[in-house]
Amino acid sequence: MSIGFILIKAVPALEYEVYNKLSKKREIIELHPLFGEYDLIAKIEAENFRKLGEIVINNIRSIKGVIDTKTLIGTRF
Repeated sequence: MSIGFILIKAVPALEYEVYNKLSKKREIIELHPLFGEYDLIAKIEAENFRKLGEIVINNIRSIKGVIDTKTLIGTRF
């Protein structure tokens, strides 16, 4: 199982719309608004790193209003 934390920048004034669209995605386990450089952070899980990338590209970056993302890959000790 792979875990990713996705930092998301949205078009100004579309943050709420992007949040609502992302909150309906089943792959997103947690979603939180942020203040600062990024507008949202999403936690996702996938069976492997390849699937994690597919989720980011197909289900997050494809949403109208998403400007940029930064993916942080989680690990377990």
